[in-house]
Amino acid sequence: MEFIHQNILLIGVVVGSGIALLWPMLAGAGGVEVSPAQATQLINRDDAQIIDVREDGEFAGGHLPEAVHVPLSKLSERLADLEKFKDKPLIVYCASGMRSGRACRQLKKQGFASLHNLAGGVDAWVGAGYPIKKSGRNK
Repeated sequence: MEFIHQNILLIGVVVGSGIALLWPMLAGAGGVEVSPAQATQLINRDDAQIIDVREDGEFAGGHLPEAVHVPLSKLSERLADLEKFKDKPLIVYCASGMRSGRACRQLKKQGFASLHNLAGGVDAWVGAGYPIKKSGRNK
């Protein structure tokens, strides 16, 4: 008991870190996290559709080739545009993986079954040496 009283701050940090690590699992992630290499396999083998949920300026600055741009802020109003992809695997991404996780949860509630969140987002994609497209817009 004395140990707990002397190290309460340290114990709090350990518990807080554990909760932070487990939070995505506890929050009920909507999609399976995939690495850039796994995403490439899904695109090549299963004809996965890529959905970019970043905002307009981020998308214009560079996006995955063939990505459909649906900002997270407009996802609920653009669901009808995504219905045609309901039976395909979807790879959803943002800058780092946080917004795409929220998008995956929303899409899962709408009946999209094969959802994949690009772990680390476009930053991980670029970091792995994969190409991005900077010209033109895919809608």
